[in-house]
Amino acid sequence: MGFPGLILALGLVAGPVSHAGQDGGTPPQAQQVPAETAVEGIVVDGRRLREQARDFVGEIAAPPRARGLALWRDTVCVGVANLNAELAQYLVDRISTVAGDLGLDVGEPGCEPNIVIAFDVDGAGLADALVAREPRNFRFSIANMHGDSADLRSFRTGDHPVRWWTVSVPVNSETGDRAVRLPGDVSPTGGPSAPVIAVFAASRINTQIRDDMYRIIVIVDADDAARVSLPQLADYLALISMAQIDNDAETSAFDTVLNVFDNPAAAEGLTDWDWSYLRALYASRSERTTSGAQAGLLARIIERDRRAAAQAQD
Repeated sequence: MGFPGLILALGLVAGPVSHAGQDGGTPPQAQQVPAETAVEGIVVDGRRLREQARDFVGEIAAPPRARGLALWRDTVCVGVANLNAELAQYLVDRISTVAGDLGLDVGEPGCEPNIVIAFDVDGAGLADALVAREPRNFRFSIANMHGDSADLRSFRTGDHPVRWWTVSVPVNSETGDRAVRLPGDVSPTGGPSAPVIAVFAASRINTQIRDDMYRIIVIVDADDAARVSLPQLADYLALISMAQIDNDAETSAFDTVLNVFDNPAAAEGLTDWDWSYLRALYASRSERTTSGAQAGLLARIIERDRRAAAQAQD
């Protein structure tokens, strides 16, 4: 059974699955969110800002072992299961709007989702059932395309209001072809087929292998979701859908929408730091940077973005 059939096989589509690439619009029955508070007298310390950017990237970024941070390059298509049609459509539209703002193509209604978001009253139970039913959708025979055994255990049994499992694929940036052989790949003669990569230059800084997001399964605990507003939930889902975020990250020291389940007053939606991180990630798409150098590159872009924002406020 393939990925599209996995969701349907377990009867998750009790409510409509929505696909769209429209404006986020006004949230239906959105809860009241706190008014913005103006902060004056901001002083930008370049050294401190660099440290904050590095710490932020180091805490939330979660690439598979020995791989770089992946990002979407193919068309993004969002599907939502087990939710009222109007609410589902709002979430789809908001996540699609964020994707479009990052320069991504968004699928038309009816597209096959590569971002699947399912709601359930028992998030851990659903995650465990999905993995038990179709383990090959969560653990590939090819290493470093997803999290490790500890990450999968956290996905199945962790106490998370939202949990996710992301699969990425190493790709030859010169050709756009996969850089690894997957089960079932065959050569024109019918035998096993492995990609052949012509290396243009050997470097410890630059690489021609990039990492592309392939798919993500997100499970939202319905009871926990009721603790936050719909815009907060939509932006939380947008952040984890656009980037490989650590599901067990300790983010209380940072200004991010990832804190809203612990403190609903922490953010109305995506914060300036969240946007800086996403912009930095997608601004790096043309860089052939090794996984070891990527975090430093993102931190420098974030630092530049935050400094420019602070100067614009002066």
